Amino acid sequence: MTRRTLRTTAATAVLATTLAACSGTGSSDGDAGFPDAAGGEVLASFYPLQYVVERVGGDRVRVDSLTPPGAEPHDLELAPADVARLGEASVVVYLSGFQPAVDDAVAQTSPEHLVDAAAHAELAGTDDHADEEFEGDDEADEESAEGDDQAVEAGADPHLWLDPTLLAEVAGDVADQLAAADPDNAQEYRANAETLAGELTALDEEFTAGLAQCEIRTVVVAHEAYGYLAEAYDFEQVGISGIDPDTEPSPARLAEIGDVVRAEGVTTIFTESLVNPKVAETLAGDLGVETAVLDPLEGLADDSKDYQVVMRENLAALREALACA
Repeated sequence: MTRRTLRTTAATAVLATTLAACSGTGSSDGDAGFPDAAGGEVLASFYPLQYVVERVGGDRVRVDSLTPPGAEPHDLELAPADVARLGEASVVVYLSGFQPAVDDAVAQTSPEHLVDAAAHAELAGTDDHADEEFEGDDEADEESAEGDDQAVEAGADPHLWLDPTLLAEVAGDVADQLAAADPDNAQEYRANAETLAGELTALDEEFTAGLAQCEIRTVVVAHEAYGYLAEAYDFEQVGISGIDPDTEPSPARLAEIGDVVRAEGVTTIFTESLVNPKVAETLAGDLGVETAVLDPLEGLADDSKDYQVVMRENLAALREALACA
């Protein structure tokens, strides 16, 4: 049994042991379960965490994201009213070390029921290219994470939600905090979390099977958001930019990308839905390769879709680009 299989099995077992016979995806009457003045509002810092809360909380909670739809979450700024909402929310779900403004707001308001998804972060660092690019930001990032042992470290990859099994573990944490804030509906939250965990395990299995036999195992991407995806499904990412999508690549970096494309037989350079594709498209044109979208799911560009839909679109794009059987 692999390490990832052990982790998934353990997460499912924990949920199962705390689950009573009750099951479902929300209340039948649609009333929020939380009795306090916040009316059951749960705040998530950006889309993937919002998705988890929506699935686990069901009709019992009202969910909102601090990051507006279609916005790039890395540089989120919060208005005083947003900070005040954090202090009033029944539960807050965030990823420490990813959005400094949210880290600061959480420190100011100290929400009683708090989920930090960084507890499940596994990738401690990035490659030398990313470390060199972000060396100047280390001090600020370390200050924003000071005192929080779970915070994603400066220069590390925070995109843990691209491994569905890790997002399933976050769902268990969300269920625990919703249950603590609203004990009367604890069984329902844990049932919903188990249902979601099962779906995410199935999604993981689809990726494992779909990317098992591929002619190419190198993926060139707009920015290095895919470390967890690459680790989980055994391919290598090569980023035009590092963890920060706004960092401009140097001419030397672009030359290195060209060498990788030629040496590895790469046919596709991936762009993103929320990041300007101009650099990637220009580079692809110069190298005579195609472009396609690989969505890091930092936000949702199309509200008719959800996390699982976009992830399956990512799988289809990867299978085509990597020439998978």
